[in-house]
Amino acid sequence: MSMFINPLHIPLYDRVDILVAGAGSAGCCAALAASESGLHSVMLLERYGFAGGTSTQMLDTFYGFFTPGSNPRKIVGGWPDLVVDELQKTGSIFLRPNTYGAGTGVNYNPERLKRVWDMLILQQGIRYLLHTTLIDVFPENEGYTCVFWAKGGFGKVMARRVIDATGDADFSHLAGFKYETAGESEPAQSMTTTFRMSNADLEEYKKAGGKKKLVSQMKDAVAQGRHALPRKEGSAHEMNARGCISTVTVKVAGYSGLNAADLTRAEVEGRRQAFVYEDFFRQEVPGFGNSDIIGLSTQIGVRETRRVYGEHRLTKAECMAAEIGADSILLCGAPIEDHRLDPENGEETHWEYIPGSGIYGVPYGCIVPEGSVLAWVTGRCFSATHDAHASCRSMAQTMAMGQAAGFAAARSLEKDEAAKDVSVAALRETLSDRGAVLEIPDKTADTSRDGWLTNR
Repeated sequence: MSMFINPLHIPLYDRVDILVAGAGSAGCCAALAASESGLHSVMLLERYGFAGGTSTQMLDTFYGFFTPGSNPRKIVGGWPDLVVDELQKTGSIFLRPNTYGAGTGVNYNPERLKRVWDMLILQQGIRYLLHTTLIDVFPENEGYTCVFWAKGGFGKVMARRVIDATGDADFSHLAGFKYETAGESEPAQSMTTTFRMSNADLEEYKKAGGKKKLVSQMKDAVAQGRHALPRKEGSAHEMNARGCISTVTVKVAGYSGLNAADLTRAEVEGRRQAFVYEDFFRQEVPGFGNSDIIGLSTQIGVRETRRVYGEHRLTKAECMAAEIGADSILLCGAPIEDHRLDPENGEETHWEYIPGSGIYGVPYGCIVPEGSVLAWVTGRCFSATHDAHASCRSMAQTMAMGQAAGFAAARSLEKDEAAKDVSVAALRETLSDRGAVLEIPDKTADTSRDGWLTNR
């Protein structure tokens, strides 16, 4: 809480039942779920000019809908399905395997997804405010006063319930909830500036070995001194735009995502690296001789900053136990994918797969800050250790978290329950009724490339 801002002097913009701070994929799903009954006023704040967060700023693939391996299971449903359904209506998706075996991904057109988020948000009657940054929080007897800065100046929203979907846990930090900052115990995961290249001959690329050969080409280019690539792994995959690829190759380590000076240096370094890789692709990779970078991510991709301490803290041991408890609100089958700073064993990314069923449940307490009465946390700032976070941060899982938080906030109002006391059994029933997947599916999923699943 600030010592410099007096909320009494700030103009009141609105009063709402539920405020969602941050319109990434988790925040959007939280707002959509919270507004579903039509009984509560819901507001969604976002600092950029469009919704989606990582889903539209940096990436073009949802991971986490499917488990890895030869017998994939579809383990996320509900509002996340409806988002993909809208993309499918315009032919803006295809299913593709992950380069390193993390499970089939749902590839989409990120520009189309911006429009889908807009459409769903407005259809639900959500009060939608872009270009708005949360800057302070004042607890009240029956809610929070949240102060923001927008183009028109300062304003405040008075909310009875708040869902923190800021990614960096900005609301939780300002409200005084406890958290761990990435890098305090283990090295924080590295950052990545994604980039897209056009005019690629993808048939030539595939015939020459495609993604399977790309890693060896990277290693050889570095070993022979032809290209100073900071990372010798990473992926380049076909997009929902003809003759274009999207990449996750840049690696920027050692900077804090919570410090403007650090972020400035990271952004500059990420852009520099992107054009080093452009030279590599043009000179070394078949099919890219006449290709150019046509876009960089809106900002550098930050994998972890603050992780809130919740009523429950997901651990690596829980992930590896592959168990689904009675308090579970979503499933995850994604491996630990730790983009390491400077590993001693030479790994650039550490992969560790979930044994047994390959699926574990995420407890409700992971989205409730410790002791919280009126607030939830969702997205990449949820309550987990570093290793567990490296598994459960996929966008399908964060959308599922948002969905659960939205329904929980609505129930909290209807039943006058504190966030930490919401009936998980009742919440699970609501989630199941809305199509969420809470138990291991019996059937292997159809993950053919030709489109979204028709046998859901």
